[in-house]
Amino acid sequence: MCGIVGYIGDKKATDILIDGLSRLEYRGYDSAGIAVFNDGDICVEKYKGRLAVLEEKIKDKDISGTVGIGHTRWATHGEPSDTNAHPHTNYSQNIAVIHNGIIENYIKLKEWLMKEKGHSFKSETDTEVIAHLIDYYYEGDLLDAVYKAIDKMEGAYAIGVVAKDEPDKIVAVRKDSPLIVGIGEDENFIASDIPALLKYTRDMYLIENGEVVLLTKDDVKIFNEFGQEQKRDIFKVTWDVESAEKEGYEHFMIKEIYEQPKGVSQTLNRRLEDDKIINLDGIKITKEDLERIDKIYIVACGTAYHAGLVGKNAIEKYAKVPVIVDVASEFRYRDPFVDDKTLFIAISQSGETLDTLAALREAKRKGARILSVVNVVGSSVARESDDVFYTWAGPEIAVASTKAYTTQLVAMYMIALNMGITKGTLSTERYNEIIEELKNMPEKIQNILDKYETTQHLASSQFNNESVFFMGRGLDVEVSLEGSLKLKEISYINSFAIAAGELKHGTIALIEKGTLVIALATQDKLYDKMLSNIKEVKARGAYVVAIAKEGNTEIEKSADTVIYIPDTFDELTPILAVIPLQLFAYYVSVARGNDVDKPRNLAKSVTVE
Repeated sequence: MCGIVGYIGDKKATDILIDGLSRLEYRGYDSAGIAVFNDGDICVEKYKGRLAVLEEKIKDKDISGTVGIGHTRWATHGEPSDTNAHPHTNYSQNIAVIHNGIIENYIKLKEWLMKEKGHSFKSETDTEVIAHLIDYYYEGDLLDAVYKAIDKMEGAYAIGVVAKDEPDKIVAVRKDSPLIVGIGEDENFIASDIPALLKYTRDMYLIENGEVVLLTKDDVKIFNEFGQEQKRDIFKVTWDVESAEKEGYEHFMIKEIYEQPKGVSQTLNRRLEDDKIINLDGIKITKEDLERIDKIYIVACGTAYHAGLVGKNAIEKYAKVPVIVDVASEFRYRDPFVDDKTLFIAISQSGETLDTLAALREAKRKGARILSVVNVVGSSVARESDDVFYTWAGPEIAVASTKAYTTQLVAMYMIALNMGITKGTLSTERYNEIIEELKNMPEKIQNILDKYETTQHLASSQFNNESVFFMGRGLDVEVSLEGSLKLKEISYINSFAIAAGELKHGTIALIEKGTLVIALATQDKLYDKMLSNIKEVKARGAYVVAIAKEGNTEIEKSADTVIYIPDTFDELTPILAVIPLQLFAYYVSVARGNDVDKPRNLAKSVTVE
């Protein structure tokens, strides 16, 4: 959510800012802008729309300065417009600010600045208040003014600030929103995510919560909330910029769907010793630890939450520990029963999801042990956890998560298996059987991908539907939720998922002739019941697409279209059953002419509450 880039050095800042912002477009945004020192002034250019609009507007302007900040905005306060776009300035335009997050007390600050200090404002945003607040405290020392301003600010934010009277520096602050610093030769950078800077440097500082950064072209100084300088090891990025490029695919999403066999394989095989013993990246959960744990909370948002629902099933099945899965945005407000006998598992692709971070901190405050499953090394969730299990999905750029989900599933199975064998609630024979079948998953995923034509053809005939129902039983309910979310995210079709047994309790009233129902029937012990549910909706005119295991051909008598997945254990079907649902959502979105990778109103990393 929102992209931040800053540059200070000897090169033309505009080119670097635009390039960096282009590599953050996946985060979601509705306007873009830059502020660059130019001929003794701060030149601000900002426009509603895609980054291409900004590029077109400034292409004939001479903005040759070597210090600047840039931003792509996702609207929270005020509609998308040129005026509300970032950067924002004070009245005299000698201070410019970019901001990711929300200033919760901005109205109070704005009223104080207007009534008591005579400030006037141009925009509807909370960010403009930051510029005016810094201006109020500014007495020739930008770093000092920023410290005084943030002391008055409440909320979550990452900000970058420049001042006309100090053209040789950038000041940046991080509080609950992601911020990194890139280190170069005679140049330095700030950004909200690593891909923005990989073209220029692989050496990064990961900024901690509450820290303030002072950048010049020759130096980077990091201070804590008390103004004390901090020492920081350089984090060297090891993955290639090419892994964040499309590599010939039409969209990032379809590229990432096809990268799932590799992601699943790496997430699993990098942690198998002697081809069967799970090593959880040094995480030591002993039998005594497990016997002491009386409950487990799995907390996440969106797709990660759906992975958590599958994880609950696996942990309860293998380790026999009660598991509660909660939506991170609600967790803190329930006064949950968390103490030092609780294991708290946070799941997040980015590791920067603010709701998940807030829930994690609440659980940690109450004494819980924190285990996180994340995809981004060095992210906030990872750094604030006691134990970390990294998924090996690689950079995920499309807003709609695909490969992060399947690697999260594998992570949760591995954690559950490790708990079960350690605790003694899972037999060695069954443990080995499941490990062997997990090793088959990359090939089985590829098998589904190789038969994409059925799903593509289905999408081409059904893309005009404006309501779609997903249903299943057992674990198929959890996969239905994820399939429905994928379709909603990128096609804008009103879809929802239900437990098939709940049809008769209201939902069946919505079924009419031509209604598209996607019925998952991958659970052998519930297969016959699903056939009955399919017949229920068929009798009322629904067009039924069934997802079933190979060999279960009886379903062809009831469904209009059947998509088969390779046979596997019931508890592992979510890894496979989600693949055709991802493909369906993708092809429907393409057929409807949508921006697949950057769906409207959505952001990749949600860093506001």
